Amino acid sequence: MKFCMTCGAPLTLQDIDGVMRMACSAEACNFVHWGNYSIGVGALVVKDNKVLLVRRAQEPGKGKWTNPGGYVEQTELIHETIRREVQEEAGIDAVVTGVAALRDQPRAIHNVYVAFSMDYVSGEPCPDGVEVDDAGFYSLEEMAEMNVADFTKWLVDIALNSKSEGLLYDENPVVPLAGYGLFKAN
Repeated sequence: MKFCMTCGAPLTLQDIDGVMRMACSAEACNFVHWGNYSIGVGALVVKDNKVLLVRRAQEPGKGKWTNPGGYVEQTELIHETIRREVQEEAGIDAVVTGVAALRDQPRAIHNVYVAFSMDYVSGEPCPDGVEVDDAGFYSLEEMAEMNVADFTKWLVDIALNSKSEGLLYDENPVVPLAGYGLFKAN
């Protein structure tokens, strides 16, 4: 970044709270570029003790089996993102019940990945034919013969063996906050 996204003035390298960051050079503007971040989401949909998996048709991970997921759109609540991604990638309607796991991956673009527990509602697995070329519900025994991504193996273990319910979606918060996605410990 070379110019301020707020006022258009040049950005300069400045010490902001002990860290060198690009910040606006205009005195009247307080814009600071805090870094590059992405938020990914993944679904853990279990039906009859089998987990919904999709086979990646594109890089990264082409040919590997993973749980459905994707990246959060700027104006979309994350629990709505994962419901959309499951429908788009696998043709399954499922609803979020809670947050099951979180992965923090600092790098050039710091990635935070939120894995959601979801209840199956309806539909038969049907790949989108673009991002994924196969989809289905699979048991641990079936997965042993499949090319399942390591991170997905970890998530499947959580989906099938976790004793915690994780953070649950708060449908009736004590203080209603429109536009928020709220999850709490049970």
